[in-house]
Amino acid sequence: MCEKKSILREDFNPTFLFTWKGIRREDEKDYHKHEHLEFCYVMSGRGRHRIGERVFEVSEGDLILINAGEYHQSLIGGSGSTVVEFYVGLTDIYLEGQEKNHLPVLESDPVLHTSGELKMKLSRLCISMEAEKEMGRFGGYFMMKSYAVQMLLFFLREQERPRNERPAAQCSFESANRKYLVEKIIDYFEEHYDEKISLNQIAGNMYLSPFYVSKIFKAETGESPIHALIEIRMEKARELLLKEPSLSVQEVAVRVGYDDAYHFSKLFKKKFGVSPSAVRKQEPEAGRT
Repeated sequence: MCEKKSILREDFNPTFLFTWKGIRREDEKDYHKHEHLEFCYVMSGRGRHRIGERVFEVSEGDLILINAGEYHQSLIGGSGSTVVEFYVGLTDIYLEGQEKNHLPVLESDPVLHTSGELKMKLSRLCISMEAEKEMGRFGGYFMMKSYAVQMLLFFLREQERPRNERPAAQCSFESANRKYLVEKIIDYFEEHYDEKISLNQIAGNMYLSPFYVSKIFKAETGESPIHALIEIRMEKARELLLKEPSLSVQEVAVRVGYDDAYHFSKLFKKKFGVSPSAVRKQEPEAGRT
């Protein structure tokens, strides 16, 4: 156990550096190294990683450790396949008995193959870090750091035990992950309802097809992503109409993401049964008992 070996020092406090997500369609050009530590989580696809003088086959759910000073290179091998990778950079990592920015690896294998609950957790961490990066909210650095440290600790915990003692899959990753993706999409709508949002944009951010995103969203919620966005926008518009009576219908439309006031009014009437201008007159009556 890590605790028994006292591998975590009392002053353990890594510095978070970056995240990077991308689609790899060809071999990485440079065989290179860094002074920091990197994790690469394979979000989808199959590929290979050259680390030192060894080449490792990797696929969806694999977490790859790249210690400081290790030469490495992500490879496709000319097979025409693609792989979606999520990188996390950390530094100022000091563990007992290890060099700076080094983690111990079981049987000298830096690739952790995951499934079930652990795979789900790692995928959630990547999605959460990407969401924090995109939203730019207060305290984002510390949120991303907390997720990155969790990833590091998950890796260390799995290194404690021999391969044949690692747990088997404990739950359906696909089902749990779909629910989480839907939650993230709804959270994104709540934060960005006043902006131009398209299904292609959402799907592109997740490296999924628009058809697949729409399919899993409808399977989980019973409605399409666009319909869910419209529902949020209409509720926000109603709040604005009632709280800020000085705003014109055009101004309210713009504030909830619509340039066309006529189109906005049609959607509003379909949702509430009255026009945006009429809802202000109707509300006092609705409030009487």
